[in-house]
Amino acid sequence: MNTHPFLSINRPCDETLVWTKEQFMQAGLRTVQTFDLHAARAGLHDCPCPNHGTDDCDCQMVVVLVYDDTGTPETLILHGNGERTWLSITDTLVSDATGSLVKVIKELLMGQ
Repeated sequence: MNTHPFLSINRPCDETLVWTKEQFMQAGLRTVQTFDLHAARAGLHDCPCPNHGTDDCDCQMVVVLVYDDTGTPETLILHGNGERTWLSITDTLVSDATGSLVKVIKELLMGQ
């Protein structure tokens, strides 16, 4: 799996997630959230951030499958820290060979 951010947003990850889901819904795309780092770490207390050295880790990662009417999803990853979120689409073997859904996702989120 290969991921490279295509967009950086000056919003916390949770706000960015709500915004992306709204954009997809308005465009007729469906989403399924498959991972949430905060939920996965829910049982941990006093967890210092291994990446940023803060007393309480404020990193967040969310994985969302985005579907169009073809039924083959693209995987969108939101990775945030503090007031910034980076968005990536994974390159996988099951991705649409034409990249049409990737193009739609990027156009929606980048405003083009």
